[in-house]
Amino acid sequence: MKNIAQLLALLGNEKDFLLNRVCKTISKDQIHLPNPSHIDTVFLQSNRNAQTIRSLTQLYHHGRLSDTGYISILPVDQGIEHTAGSSFSPNPIYFDPENIVKLAIEAGCNAVASTMGGLAMLSRKYAHKIPFVVKINHNELLTYPNKYDQIMFGSVRDAWNMGAVAVGATVYFGSAESDRQIIEVAKAFEEAHNLGMATILWCYARNDGFIKNGVDYNTAADITGQANYLGVSIQADIIKQKLPTNNGGFTAIQFAKTNPDMYTKLASDHPIDLCRYQVMNCFSGRISMINSGGESKGETDLAEAIKTAVINKRAGGSGMIMGRKAFQRPFGEGVKLIQAVQEIYLAKEVSIA
Repeated sequence: MKNIAQLLALLGNEKDFLLNRVCKTISKDQIHLPNPSHIDTVFLQSNRNAQTIRSLTQLYHHGRLSDTGYISILPVDQGIEHTAGSSFSPNPIYFDPENIVKLAIEAGCNAVASTMGGLAMLSRKYAHKIPFVVKINHNELLTYPNKYDQIMFGSVRDAWNMGAVAVGATVYFGSAESDRQIIEVAKAFEEAHNLGMATILWCYARNDGFIKNGVDYNTAADITGQANYLGVSIQADIIKQKLPTNNGGFTAIQFAKTNPDMYTKLASDHPIDLCRYQVMNCFSGRISMINSGGESKGETDLAEAIKTAVINKRAGGSGMIMGRKAFQRPFGEGVKLIQAVQEIYLAKEVSIA
């Protein structure tokens, strides 16, 4: 394992830009920061029942980041979302879902998130050893021409029966099918809470109309921030969001409603400020927001993962959910990469901006 100085050196010429930023948009005292007492200070005063709080406690208090308020999850649903051949060809051992679970355990993750079928094959052997997050809906990629819609692949009750502590689901906010997806996922999350499971929302914007003049605003801070707000409104306990890459999607596309303060007082063009705006939309950080690790690009994966972790942590986010960068490489290298990201969340040298 590289020490923290070596990891932070991977930030290169952006090191000072990222590590010494002080947010002057949304100050850190305006948000609920990740901490070891997150469950007690946030969820004990909520409508979540005792069983759900126990499930959340299992998730937050497992693995190398246990008792920190931060979360490291291994998500592997790409076998459906991107086709199994495309996803697992770089390392075919992951056609076998047991290796997915083994990777999460060896890396010291808080949880493993994967498909209903994959986790069901292993539930009796592993559900008591690492928290299971069962992904209940997916975008299947076998229809021709391809369509992009999240459809249910399994039931909340089935996830509960296999011993899962949480269910995960995706909503493509902004898509033509989003109304149906919101209704389906809201009902599923209600059932999950009634059964005592936590809920995690893959909170993505997806609409080709959000691309204008060659700029993709599907990851704009204003659009993804509002997606987060909708996600916490249907009672997601954790939000998974892509790191913002720009801002001003509403104004560029000329839809929804805005206020000039969104882009001046509450955000700037600094990546930490943009990410903090996302956190603010998660009920001011009461609901944890974790950023996704993104696709694997090979040699630059570690540096990119460390940068994302630094931005997320300094913005007030609660961790990372990283899959392809880890499982599309040899097993041991995947473990080291996940643990390197975890070191950022354990390091006192990386503080809240």
